Amino acid sequence: MSTAAAPLEIGTVRLTVNDLTKVSDFYARAIGLEKLGGDGTTARLGAGSRVLLELTADRAARKSSPREAGLFHTAFLLPSRADLGAWVHHASSSRLPVQGASDHLVSEAIYFADPEGNGIEIYSDRPRASWRGADGKIKMSTDPLDIDDLAASAKSPWQGAPVGTTVGHIHLQVGNVADAEAFYTGDLGFEVMAHYPGAAFMASGGYHHHIGANIWNSRGAGKREGGTGLNGFTLRADTLPAQTRVTDPWGIEIEFTGKN
Repeated sequence: MSTAAAPLEIGTVRLTVNDLTKVSDFYARAIGLEKLGGDGTTARLGAGSRVLLELTADRAARKSSPREAGLFHTAFLLPSRADLGAWVHHASSSRLPVQGASDHLVSEAIYFADPEGNGIEIYSDRPRASWRGADGKIKMSTDPLDIDDLAASAKSPWQGAPVGTTVGHIHLQVGNVADAEAFYTGDLGFEVMAHYPGAAFMASGGYHHHIGANIWNSRGAGKREGGTGLNGFTLRADTLPAQTRVTDPWGIEIEFTGKN
């Protein structure tokens, strides 16, 4: 269930961290991302040859507050439900501290965080034909996840993030949902697909969402001023705009890159 058919999709999420080794080792161990490059101050991790996460070390960086604008979670999309089922067995055997699990109707998702508090979702999509109701609109919910049934879908042991794993979406903490909608739809061309109380979900090309934006912890937050956590992300685009680097209303840098 790739998002690659959409004109825009999430490319690489960029985080600033205090402890590069600890955090990069966590993503390799917990999700099975490969270490694809870097140096003493950066680490690039991904699946196959595709970089999904770029970590930059700054030991002196202020630890961001959970009430600031920034990252709510990075959502890693696995190619199949069987892959997610295999990951469930891995998470259980490795005693990964899971924070939540939900059936969103369009997807099945499990939530946790890295050692510096950056939120993570790992998920698989349900078949696209099931996403829309009789009115033609995307139907999303937050229902209990049947973990046992999901685990039973595994066909082989977990061997790390399979080729085809992507960042399916990025969920942001923002200061104002209306301002987020105006920027991501009006300036970047996404479409609002669904609303929750205090949140909007926006997408390109009919996906359920590439961008989530909520005020659940960050209502009224202003621009980010350094610190750990999200320092930007890339959007892979079919056609590059004239301006390939933009900043959202909360100071989050977004860079457009080609898909090849």
